[in-house]
Amino acid sequence: MATLAVALFGLLLLSACSKKESTANEEQKSSETAQTAATPIDPSTVGSISGVVKFDGAAPKPVKIDMSQDPACKGTNESETVMVDSGNLENAFVYVKDGLGSRTFQPPSTPVEIDQKGCRYHPHVLGVMVGQTVKVVNSDPTTHNIHPTPKDNREWNESQAPSAAPIEKSFSRPEIMLPVKCNQHPWMKMYINVVPSPFFAVTGKDGKYELKGLPPGTYTIAVVQEKMGEQTQQVTIGPKETKTQDFTYKAGAATAAGQ
Repeated sequence: MATLAVALFGLLLLSACSKKESTANEEQKSSETAQTAATPIDPSTVGSISGVVKFDGAAPKPVKIDMSQDPACKGTNESETVMVDSGNLENAFVYVKDGLGSRTFQPPSTPVEIDQKGCRYHPHVLGVMVGQTVKVVNSDPTTHNIHPTPKDNREWNESQAPSAAPIEKSFSRPEIMLPVKCNQHPWMKMYINVVPSPFFAVTGKDGKYELKGLPPGTYTIAVVQEKMGEQTQQVTIGPKETKTQDFTYKAGAATAAGQ
């Protein structure tokens, strides 16, 4: 009787495990189906939002960086924390923070690249979609140590020798201003912005951005700068409409958002 009871218990346990596994598989399939069934965007109706990120006031002087600890790093350079050219702010990240509803987007198959050159990261601010490959290359004649320190994604820390094979990674969760540092060269810093949609941009020297291919709707547009924090504006666009939305940061308004 004892043997029979053990056998029956085993069968019940196996059945319960099978049901749990089946339920988990069904939930996964349901989730995948929901993503596949997301509302498509009609290309004949899309519009765009563009503008300039400005800096009001006296631009801060770049901080000199002493790179002499490594002869391969070419001596002295300047920080990229706040870069202003003729009142326009460079390296600001602009993206659609809200308004896309349940839409989902496939990440591009083409990777985005981070290059280590002159013992600096290029670019200083990067945008990438969730799941998109980030390829890290080393163009310097010295070893670097790439070390993202995220809050919501998996942390990793890898060394890369000169002319070594690229390091390829991806991030599974959205995260804004994810810091990246080099343990070998403490002045090396950059920020990766991981977003679930393709509607993002990083401003260049002219401070300009453009978010193209947006379906009609009302959106919260956010701009984030590593030292001066986030600003948001609500913008509504109709079919085939183009809207302009500028942002302005004032001198002295630093919040150390990315520090």
